[in-house]
Amino acid sequence: MTANELLTVKQRFGIIGNTEALNTAIEVAMRVATTDLSVLVTGESGVGKEFFPQIIHSYSARKHRKYIPVNCGAIPEGTIDSELFGHEKGSFTGAIDSRKGYFEEADGGTIFLDEVGELPISTQVRLLRVLQTGEFMRVGSTKVQKTNVRVVAATNNDLLKAINEGRFREDLYYRLNTIPINVPPLRERKGDIHLLFRKFCSDVAVQYNMPAIVLDESARILLENYHWRGNIRQLKNVAEQISAVEQSRNITADILRRYLPQEDFSVRTIQGANSRYEDMATERELLYKILFDMRNDINELKRMMSEALRGTTPQPQQPAPQHEVAGLLPAIPESTHHHYDYDDIVEVMDDDTPAREVTKDDVQREQIIQALKRHNYRRKEAAKELFISERTLYRKMKALGIEDNVK
Repeated sequence: MTANELLTVKQRFGIIGNTEALNTAIEVAMRVATTDLSVLVTGESGVGKEFFPQIIHSYSARKHRKYIPVNCGAIPEGTIDSELFGHEKGSFTGAIDSRKGYFEEADGGTIFLDEVGELPISTQVRLLRVLQTGEFMRVGSTKVQKTNVRVVAATNNDLLKAINEGRFREDLYYRLNTIPINVPPLRERKGDIHLLFRKFCSDVAVQYNMPAIVLDESARILLENYHWRGNIRQLKNVAEQISAVEQSRNITADILRRYLPQEDFSVRTIQGANSRYEDMATERELLYKILFDMRNDINELKRMMSEALRGTTPQPQQPAPQHEVAGLLPAIPESTHHHYDYDDIVEVMDDDTPAREVTKDDVQREQIIQALKRHNYRRKEAAKELFISERTLYRKMKALGIEDNVK
């Protein structure tokens, strides 16, 4: 994706910022847009997760069909099934007419399930069936209906914790999380904070016909080093408050500090849900890719040995077709997604070849080294191929002891 294409996407959707993690998230959204794979967008509340399903829908073949955003946390548990899948007349008190649900209305289009972690277990079962078979039934009906809908989900919850606590189905998690996109928190986008703040202040100034406020150097330093627990939503709120209340248009650090909660002034390093999502997604993707590569290598070696024994000249084998998503990983059969125990040993075997045991670290080390070699040890390019940030790549290289391989 070129810099001009990335800029076009940002301008179209009003996205401000140029940090590497944000750019990577946008690039992934653009690449998966042309597929029908399910996407799970993760990130803290207020980081702007709602932009990514819009990008995916707008650049997909479904762009001329309906796009329906659904806030799962805002719909009462008693009516969520009816909202999503529809109901028949008389199926419950108040059902005076039959009604289509969102999955029926969005046939051929895209549904964005925001706060998907808030869905009740019974609704999760229905959602899993739609994702697996495209089939659903209205509430109060026994008739099975079909729908063709692309699902993009988002959450700010730790779904792995929810799975352990029995609040979220593991099989649904793996079905939704085919392609993970992590949106970075504002505190990890220090270079974007002042740009966003100026934009919000400018909007207020234009709307109410007043001069825009300006931060002095001390206020800017404070702004960029603040924790921003509420992320972009909190930043916008502060910008609007100061613009409306302060008479002076020149804002100092002392003035700015009055609008920031005191408990968040200590800069903290939080190892929260987002880090766990990123690490899990990275490890799973690397494992999938290297396992399939190794299996293909084994098959090729067996074929060559068999032909050599028969006295024939081995012919190059055509590469097996892969479901390629503009540089993403090969498609993995859904049934395999939950069979790997990533904390133990991964077995790679052919039909009649004894199992070889490969540790998770071995798999990741090999995949990273190969990516680095393909890009002449340029970390940035290797990270893009592996769909991780350059910072994450550096951290994993250090952890796996391969930093000395970099020229």
